[in-house]
Amino acid sequence: MKLAVAQFEPKDGDKKYNLSVIETLTKKAKKNGADVISFHEMSITAYTFTKELNFKEISDLAEEVPNGDSIKQLIRISNENNIAVLAGLVEKENDKIFNTYVCVHQGEVIAKFRKLHPFISKFMSSGNNYEVFDLMGWKCGILICYDNNIIENVRATTLMGAEIIFAPHVTGCTPSAMPGRDYVDDKFWQNRDIDPVSLRLEFDGPKGRRWLMRWLPARAYDNGVYYAFTNPIGYDGEHLKNGNSMIIDPYGEVQSEIKSFDNEIAIATLTKEKIPLAGGFRYMNARRPELYRDIIGKEHSSTFKPVWIKENQK
Repeated sequence: MKLAVAQFEPKDGDKKYNLSVIETLTKKAKKNGADVISFHEMSITAYTFTKELNFKEISDLAEEVPNGDSIKQLIRISNENNIAVLAGLVEKENDKIFNTYVCVHQGEVIAKFRKLHPFISKFMSSGNNYEVFDLMGWKCGILICYDNNIIENVRATTLMGAEIIFAPHVTGCTPSAMPGRDYVDDKFWQNRDIDPVSLRLEFDGPKGRRWLMRWLPARAYDNGVYYAFTNPIGYDGEHLKNGNSMIIDPYGEVQSEIKSFDNEIAIATLTKEKIPLAGGFRYMNARRPELYRDIIGKEHSSTFKPVWIKENQK
């Protein structure tokens, strides 16, 4: 499979614009031989700004899947370019709102995944199911952003047969207790054309890529799977994001990565031969679940809120 990952700077709530960028990058991916292209979390709607929306506002932004207009446009883009497309949006079903990611191929939605650990809006409900689906002879899974930081989610998806995990994100360049993590000053972004080195140092340091590389290759390596990481570049809401969309192989090695500050794609060829040779594949076959089945499955109260989420959310 030739897989493309994308990055672009979205506009808040402007589905028409965001879909136009998705279409442009999809055409570019197809022209360069890609079979599949993956975009970032809530790429159709944008993400960060939704933390300020009340229920009516976020409900008006949301669409039904698969009957909403954005999904119809995504299917059109996929059909016209003969390529599978994965992208994210806000979904509504009855009175519930979800952070949802879909794969469209050959005229239909072939996969739909709802984020298991949403926190950007208090009105978003959690998904409660893993998703593994067939795409061009490959078993694929989806985990959205923070879902990937809970290692059990990755192992469960892999145990269900996933060979590729699509990991759409809106992440990086936000405060954390970890030393070196913080926002990137706007001056670096504004001066990116005349001083690209300073911005690249910010994006590739502990605020961005260096943080990603602490854990992202480990998810691929420990589970013996390909990882398709996607992330916006530039501003999503008021948060500056570092992009660095990349494809990681089952050995934990970066096969392809976007190092541009522009709307862009990166492509890599995936081969199944790597999977059974990967350490993670062997480790899974060596598991002894009788030792930890009851430990991992114990009741647990899950609470989490990032430090950058305001307490006075609407």
